Amino acid sequence: MSSDILAKPAPVPEPHEPAELPDEPRIVPRPRAGQWTAAVAVLVLLALAATSVVRNDAFQWDVVGDYFTSASVLRGLGLTLWLTALVMALGFALGTLLALGRLSANPVLRSVSWGYVWFFRSMPILVQLLFWFNIGALYPQLFGVQTVNLLGPVTIAVIGLTLHEAAYAAEVVRGGILSVDRGQTEAAQSLGLGRWRRWRRIVLPQAMRSIVPPAGNMLIGTLKGTSIVSVIAVQDLLYSVQLVYHRTYQVIPLLMVATLWYVVVTSVLSVGQYYVERHYAKGSERAR
Repeated sequence: MSSDILAKPAPVPEPHEPAELPDEPRIVPRPRAGQWTAAVAVLVLLALAATSVVRNDAFQWDVVGDYFTSASVLRGLGLTLWLTALVMALGFALGTLLALGRLSANPVLRSVSWGYVWFFRSMPILVQLLFWFNIGALYPQLFGVQTVNLLGPVTIAVIGLTLHEAAYAAEVVRGGILSVDRGQTEAAQSLGLGRWRRWRRIVLPQAMRSIVPPAGNMLIGTLKGTSIVSVIAVQDLLYSVQLVYHRTYQVIPLLMVATLWYVVVTSVLSVGQYYVERHYAKGSERAR
């Protein structure tokens, strides 16, 4: 009997059914009546402002349309674009040299570069242009030529804007170079890459991520800043429309012509800046 008891299998416990979980609470978004009200109010105000501008006869939109593509305005626009491109190219070339000087181990180069940046960032651009315009009072002759004949208004505008631009470009380039981790340069050096290849293949592509956004802002700022050369009779876009409204007394529509051209060009430059930033941001979170 004892053997029968020992041989009897143990009863298998029945599996318990899983307990039913309570329904998860439904998350209801908080009503945002205030935000929608503010958005509607802003849209209404924008619509009223746009209607006021379009229907205001004082803007003389027919005159704006007549002069928008006139020959004199397009010549002024061409000079503005040429001046912007030249000043940006020369300014960043000189600014890059100044940035390298500030990062140099040579104390003389560091001091001279810092002094240049300090001086030209301290001087207003209008004061600088007027100074160069009257440089003949200090130096009547340069290289055996009358200063008045050597330095015309356009040349003075290029010199003044370039020197001003280089001071800011130097800080932009220096900041971009300093944003690259020093370990990147050390790793490239350990691989036997030469100094030029390290700069071209390692440092500059990474530095451009930090250089391009402020450089794009500087480009747009330079485009608009060229309007200041009208004070020294350089026939840029603004000066071209000024010549017209001094003759026709149609001040508002001619100023609108200049404004619309500045808006068009800056919009194109902003789109270009966006794609350039995306190109140099590849492989980083900013590229998403």
